[in-house]
Amino acid sequence: MARKIGSACRLCRSEGEKLFLKGVRCNTDRCAIARREYSPGQHGITKRRKKPSNYALQLRMKQKVKRIYGVLEKQFKLYFIKADRSKGVTGEVLLQLLERRLDNLVYRACFAESRARARQLVRHRFVKVNGRKVDIPSYLIKAGDTIELTGKEQQEKAIKETFKTLEDRGVPEWLVVESEALSIKVERLPVKADIGMDIEENLIVELYSK
Repeated sequence: MARKIGSACRLCRSEGEKLFLKGVRCNTDRCAIARREYSPGQHGITKRRKKPSNYALQLRMKQKVKRIYGVLEKQFKLYFIKADRSKGVTGEVLLQLLERRLDNLVYRACFAESRARARQLVRHRFVKVNGRKVDIPSYLIKAGDTIELTGKEQQEKAIKETFKTLEDRGVPEWLVVESEALSIKVERLPVKADIGMDIEENLIVELYSK
């Protein structure tokens, strides 16, 4: 499976904001954005004077969302095509599809400090959906689904400790989490207000609609 390699902190610096790709580290003084606010590369310190074009803004927004969810271009475009063919507002449906990914669900439930770590848990077959093991991070959950994290005693203990560390981050209202049972209940599908990130999805729609 293709995946993005390289420094995650470099991606945040490229966007000029925290994308929380490194979990707990993003909230400490070790965060790359806190130490180096300029873009990476030889000319990163030089501030751009030219106002970005509409295309540049649209492209940056697409790149930002791809990086947040850890999705590559081909898969992201397939999400857009599916959203465009679905009922509802295309941009909002696109964000909903991304939020419904199984790895994102594990991350949102505070069982993993980052989406990359959540993907690892899914791929290593620590996650069950409705009683069946699922090792596909992009698996789309539905309303009413029940997700469980299972493993050896030491592994389950580590996941519970992660939850205690991340508990202050909060769990979105569309999920019901039982930390001791390591279970997640999907009460309803997410809406844009549940995402809690500064995303202008209309820019992505405009980019792909050209």
